[in-house]
Amino acid sequence: MNTITRFTLFLLLSATVLSCSRKKNSFINRNFHAVTAEYNTLYNGRLAIEQGREEIDQNYADNYWDILPVERLDVDEKILLPDSVRNKNFGRAEEKAVKAIQKHSMQIKGKEQNPQMDEAYLLLGKSRYFDQRFIPALDAFNYILYRYPASDNINHARIWREKTNIRLENEKLAIKNLKKILDSDRLEKQDIADANASLAQAYINLNHLDSAVTRISRAAEFTKKDSEKGRYYFILGQLHNNLGETREANLAFDEVIEMNRKSPRIYLVNAYVQKARNYDLSNGNEEYLLDLLTELEKDRENRPYLDKIYFQLGEYYNKLDSTALAVEYYNKSLRSPSSDVYLKSINYEILANIEFDQANYETAGKYYDSTLTYMSPELLEFRSIKKKRENLEDVIRYERIADETDSILSLSKLSEEDQIAYFKDYTDKMKTMAIKDMEKGELPVYTSAIGPPAAFPPAAVPSAGGDANSANSFYFYNPIRLSRGAQEFLRVWGSRELADNWRWGSSAVKQSSINARERIVDINLDNNPVYDPMTYVSQIPNKKTVLDSLATQRNLAYYQLGIIYNENYREYELAAERLEFLLENEPEERLILPAKYNLYKIYGAQARIAEQDRIKQDILTNYPDSRYAQFIRNPESIDKEINSPEALYGELYKEFENQRYQYVLEKANEYIAQFTGDPIIPKLELLKAQVNARLYGLEAYSEALNYVALTYPQSQEGKRAQKLLNTSIPELKNLNFILDSLQQNYKLVYLMEKSTDNSDKKLSELIKKAIKDLEYNSLSVSIDTYTPEESFVVIHGLSSESRALGFRELLQNNKDYKIDREAFVISAENYRIVQIKKNLRTYRVQN
Repeated sequence: MNTITRFTLFLLLSATVLSCSRKKNSFINRNFHAVTAEYNTLYNGRLAIEQGREEIDQNYADNYWDILPVERLDVDEKILLPDSVRNKNFGRAEEKAVKAIQKHSMQIKGKEQNPQMDEAYLLLGKSRYFDQRFIPALDAFNYILYRYPASDNINHARIWREKTNIRLENEKLAIKNLKKILDSDRLEKQDIADANASLAQAYINLNHLDSAVTRISRAAEFTKKDSEKGRYYFILGQLHNNLGETREANLAFDEVIEMNRKSPRIYLVNAYVQKARNYDLSNGNEEYLLDLLTELEKDRENRPYLDKIYFQLGEYYNKLDSTALAVEYYNKSLRSPSSDVYLKSINYEILANIEFDQANYETAGKYYDSTLTYMSPELLEFRSIKKKRENLEDVIRYERIADETDSILSLSKLSEEDQIAYFKDYTDKMKTMAIKDMEKGELPVYTSAIGPPAAFPPAAVPSAGGDANSANSFYFYNPIRLSRGAQEFLRVWGSRELADNWRWGSSAVKQSSINARERIVDINLDNNPVYDPMTYVSQIPNKKTVLDSLATQRNLAYYQLGIIYNENYREYELAAERLEFLLENEPEERLILPAKYNLYKIYGAQARIAEQDRIKQDILTNYPDSRYAQFIRNPESIDKEINSPEALYGELYKEFENQRYQYVLEKANEYIAQFTGDPIIPKLELLKAQVNARLYGLEAYSEALNYVALTYPQSQEGKRAQKLLNTSIPELKNLNFILDSLQQNYKLVYLMEKSTDNSDKKLSELIKKAIKDLEYNSLSVSIDTYTPEESFVVIHGLSSESRALGFRELLQNNKDYKIDREAFVISAENYRIVQIKKNLRTYRVQN
């Protein structure tokens, strides 16, 4: 082809392109823009939107424990920045749709001449819909209905508009419009399926499940897509299950099963699982269900779904009361790879409930912790499980204390020979484990991987090698670092003789690996204090004071456990065991009578009449004047008791408000000893903390709050104390004196020593008389406790320092009063700081 021909063709093509104006309604123009839009811009946009939908399907996690949504789309509440998108594919699809509209739309005399523009707006609406921008999507679909009423895509646009209305929670409007669409006789089968599926979703959202059944059934009947058909039939089965129609539900699940590989396998497996859940073991053949589940388990294609199959096997054995097998399969379900977070939470909750029913409360607590980890905090079940877990906190704590103190006390009673024999047996087992690890080619990090014996509390046996991370720990005195170093040397260099030029390959020792390991065992095991029985024997306490303290802790723990098992869980057998053990082990005097009275009630609940009568006679004979004896003689007096813990606390709090702090402190201690184990104890301890604050200041208050928070962490008072420690105490510690000259509220203060002649009250009455006689009606007087030995007589309401000094001079010079005691002036804010920190001396030195 010569140059002239090429140039001519170039001119012709250029003329054709340049002549394709969007403002000229010609055959060439219309077809050029239609073909270019369809096979270039819109084609790429459709590809992008399909890729985006595939990505949604891959990332979306269906919750098969609830009715599945008709369409996979996880709507979030995240607000995006302008010009940003959730999914780049949908952003690209929208970009292509906008480009098609901008470059190929042919609006001439108010009419669109490009037949592809309705497709462009439909693509624009879908891309916005899947990007969760529903209002702009609604605008795009409405534009099609307004501008292109004769379009072939008009029914698609109408259906997509109602899908968008459902996302915007306009279900009633969507139902009304979808019914109108379905009345049309120009619908294709897929349009009928899509409209019915959307209608079913609207009914599900409104909880009209019976109406949704018909619609989802028609959607499954008319859809041409097998993946949709499988999903719709599965949803149909779920709807029937929720309506209590088990037979109809199984028929729907059978439809999913018959599709086999035509629909995603996850629907098939879950259909089998749902049928198994619907199976009535009381009327059916147990072997049939077991064979069905076993066959599902053995099928290699079902390996990705073993978590669900194992769970259902666990449910099968649980219903048959084969608890051990059920637990085994629940654990298998947990160990199987799974993306079903809800299933994990169910597995953990069931295991927790099993352990709870067997009174293994510590293990149950751990399972409840795992349940909460995998459960959404928005679920109602989350709150009930969390509360159940919190209620277990005390029993877990006291069981741990009881186990640990029992272990130490039991070991302390053994002879030294028996102690050595006990720990030798334990360290020999540790050595065997370590050697097995080395035979696999690894040296264990002994002190971190192998802890102290189960009978010995971890807190009582500090690490023999000290802190592995301590900067001051010399390498060769640290067993952890030493064993790691030996392991690394063997890995890099192998076994070498101690000789010059040991790095040379020829110096490598030609001997069996067993000998090398034996030498390492000699170095790292025999010389390691972790494997020496005396390491542990030397740490067993033998001082009487320490052992007595441990016994006191143990006895209190057993008492608390007896009360908790009795009152919270009605576990009478466990409660009786704990209290009987307590009474056999020389408890404190204050625990004996409450323990016996609680045993009296427990024996009654167990119908152990002989034991109950024995305890009854013991209490009536040895404690005839006690409140417990009164309860036994007249059980109705419990409800009418004037001296109940709550009533006594109320009276004590009134005394606290009257500033009788010493009295409150003494009576609180008396009541704490009297009502051991009663829920009133944390309240009394918190009241004592407040008394300490009034008498001894901030440091004493902080210590007392810390005691309440640590001793009663699950009570309301313990939580309040912890909150005060975290918030109020740091603020109060940072308080500093301010300049009095900047204040507008002052006090005149007389410091008084507490005495039996009530001199502070006499002074207060005299000042009140002076205020009344001199008509200083804006002033008032109070007696405030400062320390156990000192109090303040305070005149309030003075607006300036000079007025305070003038009033003091007036009281000194007036012949009717002659109050010549020393007094000082202080601003209200600084007076508050003095009372909080008990630092009057510091204030007076500074001023």
